[in-house]
Amino acid sequence: MPGVRSDLERLVNIPSIAFDGFDHSHVVASANAVAELLTEAGLPDVRIVTAKGPSGKTGQPAVIGRKPAPPGAPTVLLYAHHDVQPVGDLANWDQDDPFQPVERDGRLYGRGTADDKAGIMAHVAALRAFGDDLPVGVTVFVEGEEEFGSDSLETIIEENRDALAADVIVIADSGNWDIGTPGLTTSLRGLVNAYVTVSTLNQAVHSGMFGGPVPDALTALCRLLGTLHDDNGDVAVDGLLKGVAAPLEMPEERLRQESGMLEGVEFIGSGRLVERLWTKPTATVLGIDAPAATEAANALQPSARAKISVRLAPGDNDMAAFEALKRHLEAHVPWGAQLEVTLDQGGNPCVIDASGPAFDAARAAFTEAWDGTSPVDMGVGGSIPFIATFQEMFPQAAILVTGVEDPDARAHGPNESLHLEEFRRICHAEALLLRNVANALKR
Repeated sequence: MPGVRSDLERLVNIPSIAFDGFDHSHVVASANAVAELLTEAGLPDVRIVTAKGPSGKTGQPAVIGRKPAPPGAPTVLLYAHHDVQPVGDLANWDQDDPFQPVERDGRLYGRGTADDKAGIMAHVAALRAFGDDLPVGVTVFVEGEEEFGSDSLETIIEENRDALAADVIVIADSGNWDIGTPGLTTSLRGLVNAYVTVSTLNQAVHSGMFGGPVPDALTALCRLLGTLHDDNGDVAVDGLLKGVAAPLEMPEERLRQESGMLEGVEFIGSGRLVERLWTKPTATVLGIDAPAATEAANALQPSARAKISVRLAPGDNDMAAFEALKRHLEAHVPWGAQLEVTLDQGGNPCVIDASGPAFDAARAAFTEAWDGTSPVDMGVGGSIPFIATFQEMFPQAAILVTGVEDPDARAHGPNESLHLEEFRRICHAEALLLRNVANALKR
């Protein structure tokens, strides 16, 4: 584990942000570092690959490392991603440089410590545990633009379908139920992000001379966005599916603490908290293009734009959901304002049938690594749309969605961190998983 942690910190040092406007040479450096780690771990066939996505743009580099299965043994695909989220406002971090990891109270803080460079190192740790005596065939697939939408991922999978084919797919990009309680993710929500532009004028005009009868676009946009929820806070867009969550209960105080809700703020929506988190749709206003308050003139704004994010319940379809959102906005735009709705990003939800010998092998591995505590089957409110792609392209494979995050990991936010003792258990569990799968699926 000391060597695993040292190499994790080396990966975190690389600011591998795949978003537009950032220096993508760091993403290339990150891919090279991952390839080096896989080679050193004993994989004889390691390649860095790129592909063009539907946009026609060449995506960021992914790494594929392979070692063939021993006779009669199954093959396991281990997935993670080496790109990370931007850090945002540095003032919100409790360290000077988010890419220089810092340990505090048993946690390692820094961007990518949990999401998802620890996922990479869990795979490497399992490989190192066996050395030259891997009991299964292994393919490690480490993507380079998951945080930026995975535009080229489907093409990479199609172009390398034979190399990526496996009996079991382990996706280390989720989390566990709690510190001390492992989890297997069995459902994830889908995603639709859209831009909504409302226009009322061909130019900005004096708010005193024309305000009253003449509507401004920003007020019209605010009224339109307000129709996305009913008075109770449930999403009011007709046509979006709702589901039932696993029989788990999320304590209110735990959710308040984990989310950082301010005192007096109420939960929104109806139903069990786990249903609101995992199996019901959400509608969130991510941002608005409008004049900054301190710089705003006394003028009616001619146009305003917002970015809306809708999370989809398992069983829904991203394109059907986008059309439902568009119909809702068209039906509720006020005062005859002109409306434009464009799709930014879509991804389907997924449900995983967590039964069969591979899942039995995983549960046994987790239980052993957590000293007798069995994993719970849990949903996740976030989205990993490419899981649906794996399900479609490799329908015979058992897909295990695991991860290194815990409720305090703060992935995507300031002060992202990794619980080091849980990380040790995760590395142990993955090595045990490879052993158990070898026994369970031996031909």
